[in-house]
Amino acid sequence: MNSILSKIKKPSIKRIFYIILFLLIIPISSTWLIVAQPTFTKNSPSNKTLESSRLKAHVLKLSKDFFPRNHTATKNLDECAEYILAHFKKAGADTSKQEFTVYGKRYQNVIGFFGDEAGERIVIGAHYDARMYTPGADDNASGISGLIELAYLIGKENIDTGIELVAYTLEEPPFFGSEDMGSARHAKLLHDRKVRIKCVIALEMIGYFSSAADSQLYPIPALKIFYPNKGNFIAIVGRLSQRKIVRKIKGLMKGAADLPVYSFNAPLIVPGIDFSDHRNYWHYGYDAVMITDTAYYRNREYHEPGDTAERLNYESMAKAVIQVFEAIKGLSRKE
Repeated sequence: MNSILSKIKKPSIKRIFYIILFLLIIPISSTWLIVAQPTFTKNSPSNKTLESSRLKAHVLKLSKDFFPRNHTATKNLDECAEYILAHFKKAGADTSKQEFTVYGKRYQNVIGFFGDEAGERIVIGAHYDARMYTPGADDNASGISGLIELAYLIGKENIDTGIELVAYTLEEPPFFGSEDMGSARHAKLLHDRKVRIKCVIALEMIGYFSSAADSQLYPIPALKIFYPNKGNFIAIVGRLSQRKIVRKIKGLMKGAADLPVYSFNAPLIVPGIDFSDHRNYWHYGYDAVMITDTAYYRNREYHEPGDTAERLNYESMAKAVIQVFEAIKGLSRKE
């Protein structure tokens, strides 16, 4: 018996190493495929152009001229709403307001619509209020700036699907997560009217970029395996159940401009997945995602007085807006 056992080859250390490595690669690869959705699919380069100075002008207007933009500064919020409404009109949209009252004060969402209201539509939104006494340049004057310029791009395009642009109020605390968020009011309105929605895209902080090493953080340190350590990309964020729509938007944005595009699908226990207006559409079963520079995982002045217009990268921001525009065009095509 001993002679037989002695003839059986013991696995070498090298073989054991490869077995362990193989067993580790399987769960890591599976996680990568589910969360990051790597894809070789990409769009053709866009023939659209957007002057970065236009984006900067909007951000300066909101973050300086209309400062502060918190829920107590209703006069400034009203001026923001009128500014956005005027641009929507100039871009050729059919405009309206969704007014509502909270604690005796009147607030309003601003809506710009293109195309046929009877059919299915794509909703693009961004909030124009800011955290208490912060300038809110990135959060979220950047998103509103992108929304305004999307209106001008869409207004020059022949798109069959209805496109609804919405500038929300009351995204920030103390209303975040409540039924009084502007986006919560809007989502309920669409549901009550039985509007068919193809997709909702929330623009949440799209202006801060950095090429410095370790400028990008993540809610889970292990995510650094799958994503860059430099904050020089734009991200698409959705729930695990929204992998299909996130993958489609990612493929349409990639290649449209030379700004890197990454996506992230995760359960709601991961901090940041539902930290914007898209969350309120999930309750009604709508596909809703967030386009973001990843907020406080990159911008260290998030919800701070240092969130100023001078810190934003308007060239990269313009590329992100072009990419979103091309995604809207792609989503609007009849399949």
